[in-house]
Amino acid sequence: MAQSKNAFLNFFSGRKLIIGVPYVWFILLAAIPLLIVLKISLSTMETASVSNMIDWSRGWPSLTLNFSSYQFIASDALYVKTYLSSIKYALITTIICLAIGYPFAYFMARAPKHIQPTLLMLIMLPFWTSFLLRIYAWKTLLVNNGIINNALMSLGVISEPISMMNTPFSLIIGMVYSYLPFMILPLYANLSKLDVRYLEAAADLGTSPLKTFWLVTVPLSKAGIIAGSMLVFIPSIGEYVIPELLGGPNTLMIGRVLWDEFFSNNDWPMASAVAIVMILLILVPMALLNKSQSDQAEIKP
Repeated sequence: MAQSKNAFLNFFSGRKLIIGVPYVWFILLAAIPLLIVLKISLSTMETASVSNMIDWSRGWPSLTLNFSSYQFIASDALYVKTYLSSIKYALITTIICLAIGYPFAYFMARAPKHIQPTLLMLIMLPFWTSFLLRIYAWKTLLVNNGIINNALMSLGVISEPISMMNTPFSLIIGMVYSYLPFMILPLYANLSKLDVRYLEAAADLGTSPLKTFWLVTVPLSKAGIIAGSMLVFIPSIGEYVIPELLGGPNTLMIGRVLWDEFFSNNDWPMASAVAIVMILLILVPMALLNKSQSDQAEIKP
């Protein structure tokens, strides 16, 4: 009895417990909900609920899978166009965030040590206010009678308001503003650990600062670039609030389609199928990226 108790305690202690906790967390909060969504996507919608996939009426289980939602997504040009539009806006947002965030992260990493906490706090400061309030603030800035148009008209730069709201411009502005910190923070964490001896060695060999930046700094910060790009691209592709508040009918994204299928059309299988396809669009590039990184790590001596 004592040996069994010790074996039980040894199993749920130490390294196995530390490794097991993330797996349990993943199963409860990711794998099981994903399987439920997948199950709904393969069912049919009844009056107020989805049908059961397993039928026991004949005395043995009979599995019925309904792929009509996926067939409709593949055959309907609107869904294909919406997925491509979501990928396009997410990719543009990621590129702009990288172009803005990399110089700022580099400046933070090279700033004096006593200034870096202040700069880091300024990056985190927007998170102290509500996300919705920050997006609504952009509406007051971009509308025809907003602050930007009124300021430009009072300065004589323009004679009539510029239409900025409910356009791709307002959508990109809102998404870049919202997700820029998610690009800066991983880059800063990576660049702050950069060994400056590599830069000094390149300078001693006569390499120009610009060439050193492209040939030394950027390759060594590849992990931060990838991490920041993933943190921006993944939530951007399924964004709903920003397209709803700042975008217009010409900026349709898959998050808005998902909302309409769930709450307007009350078509849960179709909404779940849209969600599953969106997850696959995210997981496939991530899997290919991880495989490429693993192959590169095996090649290195």
